[in-house]
Amino acid sequence: MVESRPPVPPFSRETAVLKVRAAEDGWNTCDPGRVALAYTVDSRWRNRSEFLHGRAAIIGFLTRKWARELEYRLVKELWAFTGNRIAVRFAYECRDESGRWFRSYGNENWEFDEHGLMRARHASINDLPISEAERKFHWDRSRPRPADHPGLSGLGL
Repeated sequence: MVESRPPVPPFSRETAVLKVRAAEDGWNTCDPGRVALAYTVDSRWRNRSEFLHGRAAIIGFLTRKWARELEYRLVKELWAFTGNRIAVRFAYECRDESGRWFRSYGNENWEFDEHGLMRARHASINDLPISEAERKFHWDRSRPRPADHPGLSGLGL
């Protein structure tokens, strides 16, 4: 049985926006097994200076990530798209176990197979310490970001 993760390429503006929001919603679950299903079994990643290959490596990476990045909330925004590729910019907020807050900013380049599974992800990310009062992402983590919550552009990020 062939796995499929609609929408599939080639992307229109509408389907690229849907794909970006689906990725955001998935990552905000902080469930490594669920998130990994959006990637091909042999997906290749560059995340900062770490290089990963395959779903098992992705699950391991995400498990470590969310064990140290507590109260994680992510917002993604479409930057560009063509054919089977999408570029996004994103920001996420989290705290460490000592209670220090951070906002991380980045860009991702994605490439999809014909079934809508991501076969390549290249992420560049920078971290900024913030105070709790500077946080901008406050929705209930048990649900996706509400439709009326501003995106990155709406928040001036």
